[in-house]
Amino acid sequence: MNIYGKWALAISMFLTSINLCQSQIYEVYDQQYNLVQKINNDHIFLLSESIRVSDKDKKLKLLNHSYEPFIELEGAEIYQYLAPWIIVTNEGKFGAYHEYGEQILKAEYDHIDTHYNQLLANKGNVYFHYDIGNQTFQTLGTFQDAFIAQNGQVIAKIPSGYLLPLSSNPKQKYQDLSSVSDGTIVSHEPSGFGMINRKGEYILDPILDSLSHIEGEYFYGYNENQYMLIKALEDDADIRYSSYHKISLEDDDVILEYIHGKLRRVMKKDGILLDIVGMQEVVRKDPEHYNVYFKNGKVGLLDQKGVWRVIPMEGVTAIYPGNEDLFGAVKDHQFGFVNRSGNLVIPFQFNAVNKFSEGLAGVKTDNQWGYIDRNGDLVINYQFDEVGEFNRGLAIVKKNGKSNLIDTKGNLLLKDYYNAISLSDDQYYITEENDLYGIVDPLGKEITAPIFQSIRRDGYDRIIVQRNNKFGILKDDGELALPIYYQAILVDNATNKILAEDIYTPPLLEDPKDKKKKNK
Repeated sequence: MNIYGKWALAISMFLTSINLCQSQIYEVYDQQYNLVQKINNDHIFLLSESIRVSDKDKKLKLLNHSYEPFIELEGAEIYQYLAPWIIVTNEGKFGAYHEYGEQILKAEYDHIDTHYNQLLANKGNVYFHYDIGNQTFQTLGTFQDAFIAQNGQVIAKIPSGYLLPLSSNPKQKYQDLSSVSDGTIVSHEPSGFGMINRKGEYILDPILDSLSHIEGEYFYGYNENQYMLIKALEDDADIRYSSYHKISLEDDDVILEYIHGKLRRVMKKDGILLDIVGMQEVVRKDPEHYNVYFKNGKVGLLDQKGVWRVIPMEGVTAIYPGNEDLFGAVKDHQFGFVNRSGNLVIPFQFNAVNKFSEGLAGVKTDNQWGYIDRNGDLVINYQFDEVGEFNRGLAIVKKNGKSNLIDTKGNLLLKDYYNAISLSDDQYYITEENDLYGIVDPLGKEITAPIFQSIRRDGYDRIIVQRNNKFGILKDDGELALPIYYQAILVDNATNKILAEDIYTPPLLEDPKDKKKKNK
């Protein structure tokens, strides 16, 4: 045996000894952290709140609420879970199960595409389709490629074009098909562009010179000098607005109508947003607001409902979306605040401003940020490099490249500045320092400094933390509910149980023969 063979044998024996000596166990706790169950020699993971899987001994099994197997899946591993489908793989092939455990496709396909209640699978260039609604499995045919469109139709590529094999006319050939929305496929034929619904039927014949998707089921089309705003319905294409005057889909998705070459209307996706004479330019300030510029020098702030948030006013070059009926505005590169009537409330004196929140707004002067109140009085001194908006009485600020939290009086709430602070969806703050993480409660009380590799709040009074590659659970008061000891922690919300994973290594027992030799 050569040296490489000896090494391979040694490694194999070592791995075998590890497998023989170690086993995964789970301590199962209730919500009060009382131990209620132990699971020996298993490996469990959760696909969703209702799906538990074991892959013990490389066998996939679905588990019930008591973590006992009730069905074995044919496959070496789970490739993907997209409700309600579990996609498994085995030796490079794919199979599919419904999340309730019913096998739909054996693991013998090259690829499986999922879409709600549908599966599209292929073996080479032969494609198969399953619909759980009517529980039908069918061979669709041989194609160069095929995929499930957003609207549920299957688009199949053939050398001479495209087919819709699930439609009522599966042999009809299309020059080009594009999946653009949940309800509509856009077709392009020599005669023009058209729209196809979920049934695979034309709701607008391919006659348009151009057709662009705006958003949702709204489209912008042009045909024979006529401009159209169209909404795709289930069985029809509803032309919401049409005009022989030019409608232009401009940068930032601003839709404008020009009459005899002059800007006349701001359009929304299904009609007129603003019809007024004297406009010169429209600029989107954010997804919901526009600055409308007039030839007489006035500027207004318009929202997506066609309401003036700030009526057109003179003396400003831009107006920004705001809060609390105050809006940042610019004149001669200086910022101030105006109200909805276009009256100046706080003079132009700042280098930059933020929106008002909880009665305060961040303002910048000489490269430093502070906060003013609604009267324009400085209430938190200029001292920060960056400031955020207040949320429940707290704001994130930065100084010298590091972050802290302040209250509405400007008091620092954390004893240390950190590399980063971010607000989570549940209103807790995550702190970060040197790639380690901590957490602060919504009132600004620090639960723990950033000392953990990872940190995640998972329910009331439960924070899962990781340190030195081990996991534990903190309470909101910073005390440990479970020690930082486990390989992993799973929270099963369906059963209200917490699974703490450990690796058990039994003690090595001395061979009695060796013991006798030592005694001699």
